[in-house]
Amino acid sequence: MKQAQHKLTFETQSQGLYEITDHVCGWVASQGIQDGLLTVFCAHTSASLTIQENADQDVQHDIQAFFSRLVSDDPSLYRHTTEGSDDMPAHIKSALTDVSLSIPVAAGKPLLGTWQGIFLFEHRSHPHRRNVILQLMGTTQNSRPGR
Repeated sequence: MKQAQHKLTFETQSQGLYEITDHVCGWVASQGIQDGLLTVFCAHTSASLTIQENADQDVQHDIQAFFSRLVSDDPSLYRHTTEGSDDMPAHIKSALTDVSLSIPVAAGKPLLGTWQGIFLFEHRSHPHRRNVILQLMGTTQNSRPGR
């Protein structure tokens, strides 16, 4: 059994979905772990993670538009405005989504579906630096049972 951990840092420009699949898959492939479990964790309370379709950008547009309708940016609705009028809506959007994903790994690759991508979901209106922690646990080719 082997485990590895890594921090990825992303610069976001504004609200939206930022695909991070290639970054995550590239790191997993470099670890030498064949079969196991990958945890992807967003270390923030105003951004989140999601697995979503990555073939048609209209999907990401529609998700962003839906969340904008679902959670109002009207600052008169919230007590917490210390960090800006977009902060409390961002916390609510993050609470409605995930900050952690668990993805099985086989043959050294995350087992994502054909049209699935991993996205960092930025909920703030202004640029931010976001940290995503990757934790991978599993077996290497040499540590598999029967080897």
